[in-house]
Amino acid sequence: MTKLDSRLHAFRADLADSRLAGRVAATRYAEGRVMQVATPLVTVHRSPSSDAMQITQALMGERLHVFDEQEGWAWVQLEADCYVGYVSANALSPALTEATHRVAVPATFLYPAANLKTQPAIAVTLNARLCATGMEGKFLKLADGHFVYADHVMPSGAFEDDFVGVAGRFRHVPYYWGGKSMQGLDCSGLVQLALEACGMACPRDSDMQEQGLGTALQINDLDGLRRGDLVFWNGHVGIMTDSSTLLHANGHHMMVVAEPLREAVDRIARQHGQITSLKRL
Repeated sequence: MTKLDSRLHAFRADLADSRLAGRVAATRYAEGRVMQVATPLVTVHRSPSSDAMQITQALMGERLHVFDEQEGWAWVQLEADCYVGYVSANALSPALTEATHRVAVPATFLYPAANLKTQPAIAVTLNARLCATGMEGKFLKLADGHFVYADHVMPSGAFEDDFVGVAGRFRHVPYYWGGKSMQGLDCSGLVQLALEACGMACPRDSDMQEQGLGTALQINDLDGLRRGDLVFWNGHVGIMTDSSTLLHANGHHMMVVAEPLREAVDRIARQHGQITSLKRL
């Protein structure tokens, strides 16, 4: 049997994605049931427990395939980046809507009426997918009855053209392992959110990004870097905002910061090792 990455392929000893039949051994195989995230944000856990490690997050309107559901937990694979894990089944809906818009700012609110003073307001994050049915004043009306400020969203087919600028909007957001929202994010979550806002598919974890994104540069040429280049270490990634400044979510500052690249290189080398690769998109 071919060894597959369990982060990106749904298989366990007792159950596997039917598309993996013949590639992995399992007691039974199943086709995933397509469902949609119905809450602003849902944690994807490594195992079916509320205190299990968060490995990523799924955003409102995101579709996923459900292979198993037990005791309030769904074992799923996300459509966008193929990540596999466990989510609260209460966060999912079988009613699928086609997204007409996506949130285009770091965070905004959904209101019960086309009035910024109404409550309760529900926070949603960059790249959340929304289905609009009409316009009321400065607000879009959504299929679920909520309203969103129209200037905070973009049509689904429209994208930003500067992923570094998008990432820069998250400066000072707290570091949060597995996070990918204004509430908190990790290094690879920042890269993924920013690239997806520009219409570019991006893997979830830094090792996947290192392997799959861009063209390799000479690792000893830090003077030749430019805006948008990615810098990788073992288990970490940052974005160059210019030839000498690194933007990254990191556990040293416990937030997203922009700092001189060479200061980051020296500090990280003392604890985690040297740069493993430089990539240009």
